[in-house]
Amino acid sequence: MKSIPDFLKWKADGKAITMVTCYDAATAKIVNATSVDSILIGDSCAMVVHGFDSTVHATVEMIAAHTAAVRRGAPDKVIIADLPFLSNRKGIDHAMDAVDQLMKAGANAVKLERRKGNIQLVEHIVDSGVPVMGHLGLTPQSVNEFGGFKMQGKSEAAARALIEDAQMLEQAGCFSIVLECIPGDVAAQVTNAISIPTIGIGCGPDVSGQVLVINDLLGMDASFQPRFARKYETLSERIGQAVDRYCADVRSATFPAAGEYSSRLAKLGS
Repeated sequence: MKSIPDFLKWKADGKAITMVTCYDAATAKIVNATSVDSILIGDSCAMVVHGFDSTVHATVEMIAAHTAAVRRGAPDKVIIADLPFLSNRKGIDHAMDAVDQLMKAGANAVKLERRKGNIQLVEHIVDSGVPVMGHLGLTPQSVNEFGGFKMQGKSEAAARALIEDAQMLEQAGCFSIVLECIPGDVAAQVTNAISIPTIGIGCGPDVSGQVLVINDLLGMDASFQPRFARKYETLSERIGQAVDRYCADVRSATFPAAGEYSSRLAKLGS
């Protein structure tokens, strides 16, 4: 079974790290049978599963429930759970209560957005025996500060700040860092400036690994196609077609057919 220490080994060995988000037991069971290295229970579940317009609506209870479901479906995978909006900004006791809930729900590690104001907390969480993954660049919990979901790190000053933030998170004890929506050359610079692996999304190929939202990867939403999210399937179409075939069979009285139901009343007492 893979574990958190493997992340450092994978970077040292030059092995590309694979990660997908996942939010439910049924999907996790499928993912568990694949070669993917790790699963992220992202606060993106607030948007993807619950239909909100941003991740700020995610709660600790929401992430914990999804984490527990994914752990039941994927007992063999490394699972990282997001610390949702403001859960780590209400004092160390509140933050550690959130960490406690997510770890007891089945996570192997927690993920925390941004560096500013979080270094002491990262150190405390790590010192408490909980692995921490950082997250820099486009941090979706900061969508209101950024004025939308926009690429970050485009200027030289911003690129230098990202490198410094990554180095500080490494020094604080993070075992890896997600880099989201920053220029490819900047992502490469950050990756080369630290010894821990970087997991990219919308950052190009010169990182230690990649993460995709499972719903994007599978093409579950035909109306949502970000440039960085390659569709490996178009399940929205296939699922819709399957449901329509079912409806047609019901209306034509071809479902259920013989053998798909019992035609005789069971004898009492049998």
